[in-house]
Amino acid sequence: MQPHVDTIHLGTLPLSQGGVLEDAKLVYATWGRLNSDGTNVVLLPTYYTGTHDSYRPWIGSHSALDPDRWFIISPNLFGNGLSSSPSHAQTPAQRAGFPLVSIRDNIDAQHRLLTEHLGVKSVALAMGWSLGAVQSMHWAAAYPAFIRTVFSICGTASCWPLNRAFLASVRAALAADPAWMDGAYAHDAPPTRGLKAFGRVYCPWAYSSTFFRQALYRTLGFDSIEALLLAWEEEHLAWDACDLMAMLKTWEHADIGSLADQSASKALANIRAKTIIMPGSCDAYFTAEEARIEGALMPNAEVRVLDSPFGHCAGAPGRFEEETRTIAMTAHALLDMA
Repeated sequence: MQPHVDTIHLGTLPLSQGGVLEDAKLVYATWGRLNSDGTNVVLLPTYYTGTHDSYRPWIGSHSALDPDRWFIISPNLFGNGLSSSPSHAQTPAQRAGFPLVSIRDNIDAQHRLLTEHLGVKSVALAMGWSLGAVQSMHWAAAYPAFIRTVFSICGTASCWPLNRAFLASVRAALAADPAWMDGAYAHDAPPTRGLKAFGRVYCPWAYSSTFFRQALYRTLGFDSIEALLLAWEEEHLAWDACDLMAMLKTWEHADIGSLADQSASKALANIRAKTIIMPGSCDAYFTAEEARIEGALMPNAEVRVLDSPFGHCAGAPGRFEEETRTIAMTAHALLDMA
């Protein structure tokens, strides 16, 4: 089924970290139809270097996310090139000056989309991978009566210190390219060396030591580590560097404790929804250890580790058959509870 893709214009959006997002627009996709009660909703916030289209492998009659039963909404993260992003700016200075848009800013804009524009009364399941998981947890803490169940896959509610150190490393790789110019480069002169370095540094963090030791990159069609690294270079060359940096700032500032000026423990305790937290067993930056710490602070959460050698990528939509099947079964169980 093809999604319906549309845009909501939000005007001037005040931001939680200061400043405003001018002429803010939120691009979103929907599958299926909203029921008369406004309650048959599955929410899929997008992830880093993902769009609503990235979730297609999870959606269909073959899956728990069946559009014949559920109204599925996937709002695009600010900065991802579809919703308001640096790449939309008219001048290099405007692109470089794109403000910090927090997770809270994203979910508040998404809340306006759901309640004011689409007529949603409650969400049966907020679900996502990676930065989509982070948003799902923030949704449940900020709007606890609105979210009935949560499925957090390879994500945590806040960006923990090791995760921030990882992000600092890929940022440094991009910024080391003189062509970066603090983001004020011309559209026709992108920092290509920095983008390649960004992808090359990112790649080994995304998988696991087992993945490389057992040469599992061959199962992905690569005959060597170098071939895999080159593919990551090419993938990141397709991205606008300022968009990558804008989303990176959103990610590294993720702090569920910032909601209503609470501590993280209070914000997590405020989540009423039945929640399943599914970290990857070998995830190097959204770690299973830190997912367990957060889960223990939530009154209705269960941590189920996704045992996989594919590191953070284990939970990527449709990437690995066994992992995708586990995710679908878990989503089905949560929707039965909703």
